[in-house]
This record gives sequence, structure tokens and C-alpha cells, in this order.
Amino acid sequence: MATKKRTLKKPTTATTTAPTETATASPQAPANAQAPQPDPSALSIGDLKNLAVTLDIASTRGAFKAAEMATVGFLYNKLSAFLAKVAPPEDKKEGEPTTTGTGGK
Repeated sequence: MATKKRTLKKPTTATTTAPTETATASPQAPANAQAPQPDPSALSIGDLKNLAVTLDIASTRGAFKAAEMATVGFLYNKLSAFLAKVAPPEDKKEGEPTTTGTGGK
């Protein structure tokens, strides 16, 4: 049985061109495509608060030498002052009475 050798034809440009789509913004774009990705190396106020707590715990446990305590204390004081200025005030517990009430009868 003899087999025929098939010859592959190169397609011409007229047969291979597909209709091109224009790049337009669709009004129903996915929400995650528009949201910017957060910088993984960025520090938040919560990160700085955790750092202050970590410095406090480490100094309590004796992780620093006596000669290092001045530097650690300076950094802790500077960080605490920054957080007091920048961080929003802590919310009071729900059960505590507030001082800004009706003021009487």
C-alpha cells in the first residue's frame, strides 16, 4: 500500500488574519484589576506599635547589654513620641461611660 506524501501549504495572510479587537476600557472590569497592590515592604502604624512592644519585651527579658540600653531607650522614646503624634487615639471600651454626655438635666 502506497502512502501519499502530504505537502503542508503555508497559509496566506488573507486566511490567517483574525479580526483584531480594539483595546477599550470595559465598564465592567474586574475590581481586583483596578486596585493597586500594596507594597510588601511598607510599614504601617500597626507595625510600628508592634516594634515598640517588641523593644519593651526584649528589654524586660534582658536581651540587650547595659551599653546598648541607652540606644534602645532612645529609639523606643522616639518611636513612642512618633506614634503618639501620628496614631489615632485608642477607642474606649464599650462598657465605660463617656465624659461627653448630656451634662445633666
